[in-house]
Amino acid sequence: MPVVESKRTKPRSSVARSGKKSARSEPREALNMRVRPEVRSLIDHAAALTGKNRTDFVLDAARQAAQNAILDQTVISLSEKSYAAFVALLDAPPKANERLRKTMRTKPVWE
Repeated sequence: MPVVESKRTKPRSSVARSGKKSARSEPREALNMRVRPEVRSLIDHAAALTGKNRTDFVLDAARQAAQNAILDQTVISLSEKSYAAFVALLDAPPKANERLRKTMRTKPVWE
């Protein structure tokens, strides 16, 4: 499993060598990881397939995983009455409509 450590660094200058402000003027921090060569190769291959560099690929994947972990821990509180209404909607058979009929007539792609 990769070792992840966060290390605070000095903010990068918002002025590029050309003297113009860069698009990313917000301070950034370093995130260092040690990974096995085969894992790095796998990440590089996946990043190339998606048109991203390694950093953007890893950050996007980590951000998505973090958001999912937080959402998985989200609690929605309902009154007993609201919960009963919610469960009744889940348990009720779907109302017939043209879209549902069309879906049921459509041959699955795996057949």
